[in-house]
Amino acid sequence: MNLPRREFLKTSLAASALTALPAGLQAAEGNAGSGRDYYELRAYRLKPGASTARLDAYLESALIPALGQRGIKTVGAFTQIEVDKATGASKPMVDSPVWVLIPHSSLESFVNVSADLNADAAVQKAGQAYLGAGKDSPVFTRIDSWLLRAFAGMPRLELPAFSRDRVKTRVLEMRSYESFSESKALAKMAMFNDGEIGVMKDVGMSPIFFGQAISGRDLPHLTYATSAPDLATHLANWKKFSTHPGWLKIKDLPQYADTVSKNTPFFLVPAAYSQI
Repeated sequence: MNLPRREFLKTSLAASALTALPAGLQAAEGNAGSGRDYYELRAYRLKPGASTARLDAYLESALIPALGQRGIKTVGAFTQIEVDKATGASKPMVDSPVWVLIPHSSLESFVNVSADLNADAAVQKAGQAYLGAGKDSPVFTRIDSWLLRAFAGMPRLELPAFSRDRVKTRVLEMRSYESFSESKALAKMAMFNDGEIGVMKDVGMSPIFFGQAISGRDLPHLTYATSAPDLATHLANWKKFSTHPGWLKIKDLPQYADTVSKNTPFFLVPAAYSQI
């Protein structure tokens, strides 16, 4: 059977999202998949000491406006900070990658935008300094990219009021939970869907998204982000989470044992042009 390229990609990616599921869950997950976001998470890795100016200009003046014209209105752009949880102090991370989160309402949106956006004449004009960079002065070293599928327990990206209002002190904590097997990764997703997401919302952690990584490095893993209007509030909310009755009820249940083999946190602050 010969499918058009975009339809082939769409079908293949959708199938890959179900590959790790036990047979008895595939039909249910496939039906539940409608109405869920897909997220592209990018990390632009720059050379040590390199300026982000050309990349920032491209994101602000070319990429994000073009995404908006295609109906993608909530795009995040962030850099990392280093946080001392004991003192609540923070400082910019030296040579931080630039993180970009692009939400899509469907796989078709992801495929079309990824394939066509930088061929757009308006994008090429607005992003000329970035897209036309020479070999001797590249804007970045490489781009890491992951395709994530939103959890059933939070199928759409949610934007808290302090993000909509662009509160300057707002902060996000993005976490990547790696697992040693596909089944354990699914069990951790179930833990979130069955109660952990609700606890986070109950204590005011303002989760932004939850996504199962279906393509990219370091599989299997999931990635999610919580947020707050400032770092002190965020750290206080995590303390509330750790003592919440809902969390205490589920944290030691045997079906959720040994689901995370590596937990990598990223503290993020938004760029001035970020829509998250």
